Amino acid sequence: MQNNKCVFLLTFILILLSPVIKAAEPPTILSMKERAAFIDSITEKRIKTLLPTLMQQHNIDMWLMISREYNEDPILKTMLPATWLSARRTTILLFAVNKQGGVDAFAIAPYKIGSIFKKAWDKQAQPNQWRALNELIEQYQPRNIALNTSTDWAHADGLVLGDYKQLMSTLPKPYQSKIISAEPLAVSWLEQRIPEEVDMYKHIVSIAHHIIAEGFSSNTITVGETTSDDLVWWFRERVRELKLQTWFHPSIAIQRADSKSFDHEDSFTNGYADNVIQAGDLLHVDFGINYLRLNTDTQQHAYVLKPGETKAPDYLVDALKKGNKLQDIFTAEFTAEFTAGKTGNQVLKAAREKAIAQGLKPTIYTHPLGYHGHAAGTTLGMWDAQQGVPGDGDYPLHLNTAYSIELNNAVFIKPWNKEIRIMLEEDAMFDKTGVWYLNGRQTELLLVK
Repeated sequence: MQNNKCVFLLTFILILLSPVIKAAEPPTILSMKERAAFIDSITEKRIKTLLPTLMQQHNIDMWLMISREYNEDPILKTMLPATWLSARRTTILLFAVNKQGGVDAFAIAPYKIGSIFKKAWDKQAQPNQWRALNELIEQYQPRNIALNTSTDWAHADGLVLGDYKQLMSTLPKPYQSKIISAEPLAVSWLEQRIPEEVDMYKHIVSIAHHIIAEGFSSNTITVGETTSDDLVWWFRERVRELKLQTWFHPSIAIQRADSKSFDHEDSFTNGYADNVIQAGDLLHVDFGINYLRLNTDTQQHAYVLKPGETKAPDYLVDALKKGNKLQDIFTAEFTAEFTAGKTGNQVLKAAREKAIAQGLKPTIYTHPLGYHGHAAGTTLGMWDAQQGVPGDGDYPLHLNTAYSIELNNAVFIKPWNKEIRIMLEEDAMFDKTGVWYLNGRQTELLLVK
């Protein structure tokens, strides 16, 4: 009898405490001031150490960017100080190769732009901003002037028509014939990661993984009550609570033992609409955060346990293993047949042929990752373009670049009498060691009790 009282008392105490028990805290997140210091430090290192190599590699003497407030060039935004949330009035950035082989960085702008750029316009001495720009160009006498214009990458096509017309109407005629596209330089700037960024990227992806694990748990989901739309908005709210941002609206898809067939587009846009999450469901999330100007993009799965279950059914465990197998085949193409220099379309073709030969039913749609979620660089398939992607799919791969390894494998599930898709997406680096995941990958289904 005494033992029963003790058990009752312990249970009562746990019930009282349960509302204040919290999930494990996510990895450390910097304060806003610390973030600004990190961003500015990285920007300075990239301009001083990476940019000279890239400009020499692409044989570009001068790189010119022009933006007006609230209509910023996507690349210019990666170079502004952390405290600058937009350009101001007309902001002109200029990078010129100097005689020592380095790069001089200038701002021809109404205000001083951080500590990286030398202020190159004194409005009192030279009231005309465009003439101040021309004086700087004459000082360096470049063989070419690269502007951000591009057919294949929106990221590298940031020069708007009005600014282009203004530039050309004032640029001295000898230099008008020296205008070239900065596309190869612009893409290289966006896709290349320096070591300090890679180290932080590991941490950023770990934060995203932590949030997904928290969302796919009984701390967040009440089986039979929580809807897929509730969960979507939980992710949005949780990100804001952590003082972070998403770069796209998350999605939750449900696959279950019913007559509904899989539709790729619908799975990412509607899922099961606002359906109640039930025991036995296979859940899927597509989720990404933006932190320190870098983006994550992750897709993982969770299984909702039925009463009495302690693990997911073997047929779903095996389905996930086949998804992992497709990942292995695909990333092996990066390190073996897919060395730096091969195009995305070449790698896509080789990986699909190998996966199909091994009995898989693959769809591969991997994209670059970095300053943008769908970033500039080599595209390796799209879900609706499995035969290759013209343009950015013909672009060669380069080392020290990040990718969202995104793909799915279709598997027929006999107990459900239907085909499902294991949709996986994990963030990875491609360097001289091969392809490696920034914070591991999902190899086991998350379980919701």
